Amino acid sequence: MSHDSALHFDLALDLPQLSIQAAATLPPRGVTALFGPSGAGKTTLLRMIAGLESGGRGQIRLGDTTWQDTHTTRRLPTHRRELAYVFQEASLFTHLTVRDNLAFGLKRARSTDHTIRFDDAVAWLGVGHLLDRRPERLSGGERQRVAIARALLAQPRLLLMDEPLSAVDADGRDAILDTLEQLPGRLGIPIIYVSHSIEEIARLADHLVLLSAGRVLAAGPTNEILTRCDLPLAHGAHAGAVLQARVVAHHPDEHLSRLAFDGGQLLLSTLDRSVDSAVRLRIAARDVAIALSEPADSSVINHLQAIIVDLADDPNPAHCLVRLQVGEAVLLARITQHSRRRLALKPGMAVWALVKGVAVR
Repeated sequence: MSHDSALHFDLALDLPQLSIQAAATLPPRGVTALFGPSGAGKTTLLRMIAGLESGGRGQIRLGDTTWQDTHTTRRLPTHRRELAYVFQEASLFTHLTVRDNLAFGLKRARSTDHTIRFDDAVAWLGVGHLLDRRPERLSGGERQRVAIARALLAQPRLLLMDEPLSAVDADGRDAILDTLEQLPGRLGIPIIYVSHSIEEIARLADHLVLLSAGRVLAAGPTNEILTRCDLPLAHGAHAGAVLQARVVAHHPDEHLSRLAFDGGQLLLSTLDRSVDSAVRLRIAARDVAIALSEPADSSVINHLQAIIVDLADDPNPAHCLVRLQVGEAVLLARITQHSRRRLALKPGMAVWALVKGVAVR
């Protein structure tokens, strides 16, 4: 299923507690995350795109189709926008079985070209054994799986997801995240994902729109936004980089796997992934140290040649942030101001990035 439809919006809305003034153009496929602190306007902006907020001004265009343009008074109602919306709580029909809830999704499809078949959605979301149950007999995670499957069966050109895992327990959340990781490759449509969890963003998002007080602070590829020292994400407790990598070898005698990414190679504890599998890595800023020469007597096994791009003060006055170019990739390191002075670090310097820990997403 592919429409190659980029989403463009330029929207404004005045509410008693919030003023939205947000514009961006999002990629035609993959996951774009709307991220920001509570009250930043993430859900309100998502609802505006869906046509669920009255009083909004501006333009919304998906590919060549204009959904809203207040200059020409054009405003398609929600049911005429080829989108599906997954809410925080699964809004299933309690009097219907799972099978009938899913069939309702198919009936909602505006397109008669059912690219996503009933059996596809059931298999992707793993709900085949639930078809004859009613929602009250489902766990929170199961209900949300059904809600996502129903949304897909509406054959959307745009999928909107508003913190879909917030009401799901940890085990259910991990299972659904595994499923969501596969969706972009299967659907070929833009997915907009609202979350307050940096872990979910790091695992799913290809593109990131950072919101604050109803304004777009920045938008771009996820790692670019995460590692910009002038943006708040680089200064939080979860600061770090997200990289795409590929398994190139396993070393069973050492219980290690070797992964290649745009900046070189990394050794990790053995991964249960086949050679040539794509994986997403998250490297926390606190897990990157800096050396002026490659250490020969360190327990840290991952040493990467790097160039210092930028240095910035951290909210903790004892620390500073270092932005590192490693091949085509970018990493962040959080080190002490003492080390910065002792090593006389400055932009343009060639250094070694010592990676102490890598999380596989």
